Amino acid sequence: MTKRKIEIMDTTLRDGEQTSGVSFSVSEKLTIAKLLLEELKVDRLEIASARVSEGELQAVKKITAWASENNNIDKIEVLTFVDGGKSIDWMLDAGAKVQNLLTKGSLNHLTHQLKKTPTEHFADIKATIDLAAKNDIKTNVYLEDWSNGMRNSKAYVFEYLDFLVTQNIERILLPDTLGILTPEETFLYIDEVRTKYPEIHIDFHGHNDYDLGVANVMEAVKAGANGLHLTINGMGERAGNAPMASVLAVIKDFLVDVNITTNEKALHKVSKLVETFSGFRIPVNKPVVGANVFTQTAGIHADGDNKHNLYFNDLMPERFGRKRKYALGKTSGKANIQKNLQDLGISLNDDELKKVTQRIIELGDKKEVVSQDDLPYIISDVLDSDTIEKRVVVENYVLGHAKGMKPSTTLQLIVEGVLYEAHAQGDGQFDAFMNALKKLYKTHSKKELPALIDYAVRIPPGSHSDALCETIITWKREKNEFITRGLDSDQTVSAIKATEKMLNII
Repeated sequence: MTKRKIEIMDTTLRDGEQTSGVSFSVSEKLTIAKLLLEELKVDRLEIASARVSEGELQAVKKITAWASENNNIDKIEVLTFVDGGKSIDWMLDAGAKVQNLLTKGSLNHLTHQLKKTPTEHFADIKATIDLAAKNDIKTNVYLEDWSNGMRNSKAYVFEYLDFLVTQNIERILLPDTLGILTPEETFLYIDEVRTKYPEIHIDFHGHNDYDLGVANVMEAVKAGANGLHLTINGMGERAGNAPMASVLAVIKDFLVDVNITTNEKALHKVSKLVETFSGFRIPVNKPVVGANVFTQTAGIHADGDNKHNLYFNDLMPERFGRKRKYALGKTSGKANIQKNLQDLGISLNDDELKKVTQRIIELGDKKEVVSQDDLPYIISDVLDSDTIEKRVVVENYVLGHAKGMKPSTTLQLIVEGVLYEAHAQGDGQFDAFMNALKKLYKTHSKKELPALIDYAVRIPPGSHSDALCETIITWKREKNEFITRGLDSDQTVSAIKATEKMLNII
């Protein structure tokens, strides 16, 4: 059976740029356009609106020059207006060859915004289409507010379509401009147009105001739409447009009688680049491209994955150039930790694994975020602590640091079951802690504290300000040197933990 071809038109650079606060530079637009056509392999790109700004003109010139050199110029489209030929002049200057002409798809818009009759509007549209053809520019036509037109002024919509099918145009573009359609309406309206005009090419342009963008796209395809307008990461005005990644996955997995030629493996790369250039952050739970969507958190899921992939579905991360991860936290359990250890090439026995699991649960209870990169540090800290008999406990401390005043520490220490307390100041919080400790040992112990001769702090590569940090302190006692480590998200606390280990060694 020959599958029906569905064109994918990306409008990230036009409609997506209408996201509040987003503006791409000339070089960013060119880079994204190249990726969309060469790597993601979409069929067409809508890259700009005519007459917006000088920067927009320069971006379009760069893209059309590159597209012409690479036989892609017919895939580059620009939104234009019924403006007496001004948009056509702009396109000629920009080197673009396909216009998406914005016209009124509802009687309400026509009457109250343009204040024209259908006959007057159709005459203006015809003049624009003819002028474009005279200048070797192809025309697709948007019916702005078409969804409301079908709800409230269907007679006008079909009067307009009767006119359009007689014109020199390539495609009719049907937008749910305000994102108002339900899936049922989308199917009925597209089906009605498809039945009445079986030969015309229909594109559906969905918005996501009710979070129905993907569902509406599905129904549009079922009803006979030939093309879809999508954006990377669902960018767009208000709640955005139907998102590229979700739609591609839905079509591939559920609409088996249609064919698209996009490259799923490039989705993640393109998504992340658009996120970087736009500053429009991808929600972590965004299907397909979100940071968390291929991360198993519950240990029972990781265990199930080990046993015949019980928690897998068709949305395999490798399809989209990604990899499954197993989160580390209080619900992760041994199975998640084992998955991460396998990735790192680390092997632990059952007893060691149990202790590491317990430490990760403790960190999770404190709302600490634990990453795979933290694991080696946690293992080192847990196994190192296990070799030390804990006779000295840092029971409590108060660290004080105020502008214009010396840092101070009040320390409570339990030694062999006896509680001691001291207060001291220092040049920093840890120095104040050490001075309080020295006071206690000078007063209550015959032991002399070793000298601190080296102090190093490190965090896992690529970590953020809330990462676990490991403090490594080298101590010297008489002629011998030894090292202790402490692990915590707070640098001073990790140093205190390393010091507590030293106290139990001496």
